Amino acid sequence: MARHARYDRKTALEKAVGLFWEKGYHGSSMKQIEQALDMRPGSIYATFGSKDGLFSEALAAYAEQGGRELAVHLKNFDSIVEGLQDYLRSIACSCGDEHAAPSRACMIVKTLLESSNTHPALAAQANSILAAIEHSIAELLEQARARGELVQSADSRRLARLLQAQIMGLRSMGERNLDPEAMQDLGDDMAAILDRYRTQH
Repeated sequence: MARHARYDRKTALEKAVGLFWEKGYHGSSMKQIEQALDMRPGSIYATFGSKDGLFSEALAAYAEQGGRELAVHLKNFDSIVEGLQDYLRSIACSCGDEHAAPSRACMIVKTLLESSNTHPALAAQANSILAAIEHSIAELLEQARARGELVQSADSRRLARLLQAQIMGLRSMGERNLDPEAMQDLGDDMAAILDRYRTQH
């Protein structure tokens, strides 16, 4: 029974991510949440405590999923830098596909922007997640530098912040409904930034 309950919780969180990603915290009514999760109000409150609790868990689940996707993506490359460059291009391509996700903008960034002046706790969680992502990217860049892929003068933390800004920008640009070719060009341009810091062989 416990295993079944965990599966139901995971399924509910996946549905919550889809709804909140598309409509945001304030744009998602309890009625919409009930319909999306196919749960009654009592079950939602018993499982997640509140709408805030559900959103917080959904945001964390979204971030964890993104981290797993990056890790899986990088496993296909011997070079960390080439893997990150291809990751940027893949984001651009997915953002150019209007059917790729509930929203092409990042759920974490949308939460930060939506909640900064209305819901400090959620804004703080989003900011903390972004800081953790930046740290993870910096660690990857440090590994790349140690392996001789990047010049020794490269500032991993500064470059990680730049890459995160590019990723956030790419996903936001996807909301403009630019044609796929334009998004692909943008992804190539963003990926080329890393070339400035690569060692010459």
